[in-house]
Amino acid sequence: MTERVWITEVGPRDGLQNQSQLLSVEQRIRLIDSLITAGLEHIEVGSFVSPRAVPAMANSDQVMAGLAGRQAKFSALVPNRRGYDNACEAGLSTVNLVIAASNTFNQRNVNRSTDQVLAACEEVVACGRADGIETVSYIATAWECPFEGVIDQGWVLALADRLFDLGVSTVVFADTIGAATPAQVASLAQHAMTRYGADATACHFHDTRGFASANVFAALEQGVRRFDSSIGGLGGCPFAPGATGNVATEDIVLLFEQMGFSTGVNIDLLLESIALVQQLTSHCHGGHSLAWLQRQKSVVR
Repeated sequence: MTERVWITEVGPRDGLQNQSQLLSVEQRIRLIDSLITAGLEHIEVGSFVSPRAVPAMANSDQVMAGLAGRQAKFSALVPNRRGYDNACEAGLSTVNLVIAASNTFNQRNVNRSTDQVLAACEEVVACGRADGIETVSYIATAWECPFEGVIDQGWVLALADRLFDLGVSTVVFADTIGAATPAQVASLAQHAMTRYGADATACHFHDTRGFASANVFAALEQGVRRFDSSIGGLGGCPFAPGATGNVATEDIVLLFEQMGFSTGVNIDLLLESIALVQQLTSHCHGGHSLAWLQRQKSVVR
């Protein structure tokens, strides 16, 4: 059987949160439906944070309500116990936590120290274990921080150890500002795979310097099989200076499929989703492979 690579589509959350054009609940649902139709089985649909801080993610509970009955795994970002409670009330069975490897980034992002963020994670994970809710933890700035520079790999792994000790199911190593190199990614991925295995290790890359696909490949070579991506390369963190879009879903689907892996994604239907997000946001240039994929589709027709 063809080996499977698992993609979490983060466009409806990480992709939209930094867009100046805010989408309505109905538009967000329409986008998510198109992604499901394209074969994406795990989608981050929103976040339960203050709408004053991230206006684009307001009414994520209404988005979830509009997705009732859909056959996909949905997750959402929660910053604390209150966000967790709201996510559970909305019907989420998986919640995502974020803790930066950089203390300065934690202070700038949520006005808390690393220890304080870790304490909040501990509370949410404990609730999740009691309630049967899966908790996934992102380690932001896992390779480099815009304020502190390169992050020590040993510290990142020690932080991951603590998160697994709390009870998270998966740790996602995130290159928040797109500063990692393939060699750095390969090193951290190798250690993570040895310690945690393929089912508990994932990666999240941004394409600030055009290295995102190369970094995905570097992690893939070390055995990582779980990756985040964003349709059309949408993204960027409002709290991370210099961060641009995420690795484009179309780029890594093409990469994986041409390397012989299965993704479950239909490229033609994914192109329709990209056309939709371009229409809705008016600010989506697409991944590096988009023009080529569009030409291939027109030639086949």
